[in-house]
Amino acid sequence: MKWLIDGHNLIGHMPDLRLDDPDDEEKLLEHLRRYRARTGHGLTVVFDAGPVYHSGRMRKIGGITVQFAALGQTADQIIIRRLGRIKNPQASMVVSSDHAVQQAARQAQVRVVDSREFAQQLLPTPPSNQDEGSQADIHLSPDEVNEWLDLFNKGQS
Repeated sequence: MKWLIDGHNLIGHMPDLRLDDPDDEEKLLEHLRRYRARTGHGLTVVFDAGPVYHSGRMRKIGGITVQFAALGQTADQIIIRRLGRIKNPQASMVVSSDHAVQQAARQAQVRVVDSREFAQQLLPTPPSNQDEGSQADIHLSPDEVNEWLDLFNKGQS
């Protein structure tokens, strides 16, 4: 599966990231690296142009293709253009909450995942309340308890 991700749109839906953080892109990439390690999916993330990083630049980091929009372009425009070049739409997914991107993806027959939904997939799963190896609380009727007691008491006679 190949994923095309609207980077800043996704950052806006990550509870532990903020768009005004100068390291927000790198922090998102760390989440994406862990996701890629778990799933093996091919990931391309596109970010809008910004003053802190090299606009128009593309690089690969940890198996993730990262593209920054050139000045005067938006990540949405790049994603929409890339959608028109996808050869196997059934093996592709787009992550964005932007309606124009979602509409372009549907027209290209590429599945869409809303950024809020995908953000949940990136977050670590909280540990369960049960201790490892503990059993669920099982409630037996008085008759079931007596049956078990009879069964175990036969072995002690």
